[in-house]
Amino acid sequence: MIDIRSLQCNPVQENCFIASDDTHEAVVIDCGAYFNEERTAVVEYLRSNDLKLRHVLCTHAHFDHIFGVDTLYDTFGVKPRLHAADDSIYDSMDEQTRAFLGCGFNRTMPPLGDSLKDGDRIGFGHHQIQVFHTPGHSPGSVLLYIEEEKVVFAGDTLFRMGVGRTDLEGGSWQQLMDSLQHVVAKLPADVKVLPGHGPSTTIGEELRMNPYLRY
Repeated sequence: MIDIRSLQCNPVQENCFIASDDTHEAVVIDCGAYFNEERTAVVEYLRSNDLKLRHVLCTHAHFDHIFGVDTLYDTFGVKPRLHAADDSIYDSMDEQTRAFLGCGFNRTMPPLGDSLKDGDRIGFGHHQIQVFHTPGHSPGSVLLYIEEEKVVFAGDTLFRMGVGRTDLEGGSWQQLMDSLQHVVAKLPADVKVLPGHGPSTTIGEELRMNPYLRY
């Protein structure tokens, strides 16, 4: 059985997730912790629950999803991992925050770990996370799917009754539509979707009601 803790972080209310199981191994997905209290909350949750951090995974490299990866690297020595197509976005952290928040990001980003690739299976505890490359919101956007738990971490590819924007550098509306039709829509209807912003949903609900999945 998996335990998933959600923390809403930073000025744009991004969802950071901490997944663990009874082995006490854990994965942090999209660590957008920006303010000191948010960074502390992530670290203290891991420590107070005696969790061993195995992976820091990013569904993509936009600033609001990677704010806190330096704290995890400095504290636990775990490098963040993302799809190589987003490496240049990761490297532009200061430019991103200046453009969207009006201030620079005065922290050092940690080195990246092994790139995520379509078809990868990443283990922690008793679980396997499957990686699906879903470009569109960004060139390296991915879904992170735990089949046995029927849950998918969707980043900004899919929201409840919506999808991610495609007007940022490297975004592509056509690629996003292809990802929705050829990857997202193929997941089982009862899979719970945990998006990068906003409330959870299910694949079935989105297939019925989300206009972008009826494209």
